[in-house]
Amino acid sequence: MTSSRPHDGYEAGLKTMEALAQVRALYQAGRYAEAEAEARAVAAAQSRPHDEPFAPMALGIVGLAASAQGRHAEALTTYDALLPDYDKLFGAEHSVTLKLRTDRAHVLNMLGRHEECEAECVAVMETAALTETPETPFLVIAALNGQITALNARGDHPAAEGLAREFLSVHSEPDQFTLLVRLSLALSLNGQNRHEEALAEAKRADEIHRGLPPEHRGPETAAPDLAAATALHGLGHDTAARTLATTAYDACLTAFGPDNIRTTQARALIDRIDGIDGIDGIDGT
Repeated sequence: MTSSRPHDGYEAGLKTMEALAQVRALYQAGRYAEAEAEARAVAAAQSRPHDEPFAPMALGIVGLAASAQGRHAEALTTYDALLPDYDKLFGAEHSVTLKLRTDRAHVLNMLGRHEECEAECVAVMETAALTETPETPFLVIAALNGQITALNARGDHPAAEGLAREFLSVHSEPDQFTLLVRLSLALSLNGQNRHEEALAEAKRADEIHRGLPPEHRGPETAAPDLAAATALHGLGHDTAARTLATTAYDACLTAFGPDNIRTTQARALIDRIDGIDGIDGIDGT
């Protein structure tokens, strides 16, 4: 009987890593259903899903893709099940584990569990600050933005604005991090009825969004338009607001489906402009 070559496992690992890279590329391109299907296939192909890193990593992308499609409760269940495996495989302070916790926190926000989201984001930032890695800035900013979003959702717009401006005072590069925080700043300003300022921030965010590489635009699809439409509605420019809100809604429907939180926010804004009672989004508007 011929035994397996010693490097067979290494080659298999390389192929799985390549497959995961392709899955991430699908997610970044906004092809969420495909990303989810491929990630599930990668996870299912692993013979020891709780002892090898590839299955948990693939399922982490499943959680992201499910949430992007509006299945936030399902994503939370996925993250809750994965956390013990991440702790075991990578350690509680590893950047991969902290990324999963941040993704989970954002889902908590989408499910209306804002205080839990804020507490988790603060905990992630505190832990990330103890370990300097190339991923640390991303982790801190993602968690900070989650905290700001939670504050907005709870109606504490001044506190959200303060955190956003503090970040922007030291980080002004037109990158995906600044985009996230400027969008959150626009939401906090809209929440304080400072719509002219919010509109200006939405326009700055839109410029950044358009300038990003295509693979970094997907998660924030229509967010600048939605922030601007909210500001225009607050200023009484309802014709322009409705046009922009409809554009945002159509883009969200195509990118995320009808159940994603941003899609429902855009629909709610259209209803408010039309004088129809809508639903409150997590943006506090």
